[in-house]
Amino acid sequence: MREKSVNRKTAETDIQLYLALDGGDCDFTEPLTIDSGVGFLDHMLSLFSRHSGFGLGLKCVGDTRVDDHHSVEDIGIALGEAISGALDDKRGITRYGSIILPMDEALVLCAVDLSGRSCLRYNVDIPTEKIGSFDTELVEEFFQGLVRSSGMTLHIKMLDGTNSHHIAEAVFKAFGRALKQAAAIDPELDGAIPSTKGIL
Repeated sequence: MREKSVNRKTAETDIQLYLALDGGDCDFTEPLTIDSGVGFLDHMLSLFSRHSGFGLGLKCVGDTRVDDHHSVEDIGIALGEAISGALDDKRGITRYGSIILPMDEALVLCAVDLSGRSCLRYNVDIPTEKIGSFDTELVEEFFQGLVRSSGMTLHIKMLDGTNSHHIAEAVFKAFGRALKQAAAIDPELDGAIPSTKGIL
């Protein structure tokens, strides 16, 4: 089973996170629940989990009395650590995944390379500063944390869209679908590492 539990505690957040790339349950929350302390992020992570097919459990207690920034960024970091840990040495994985995903009028391109090199290209213009009480600039902060700790290359590009909620939803759905492709086992590789360097 390709899975990883991450416990991350700082002066700002206390996070328990479980990820199973092939689905599954964990020991601290059954059935799997997502409780980030940030309602909109719960919604986005639920979409990510559903569209990736990954089992995801999360409990975060953060300093949201300040704002949501620390919780959102640190959950991104923890999820990136879990992705990296669950992939282990990446033997047999497809490595690459991409999609152009529509969500009503929104259209988002997402491409993933599980390269071991951290690179984020985020070109998403969310038209409002907030979705409800959620600061939309935190979407990029989430992915910055995730990319740094996972060692993946991630391109997210908005091709169209006017509704902030639809755009954010398309981003998380597209990321889930693209990562699902990249993390999938390719039977043709027969367990080999998909790199001429022999390491990712």
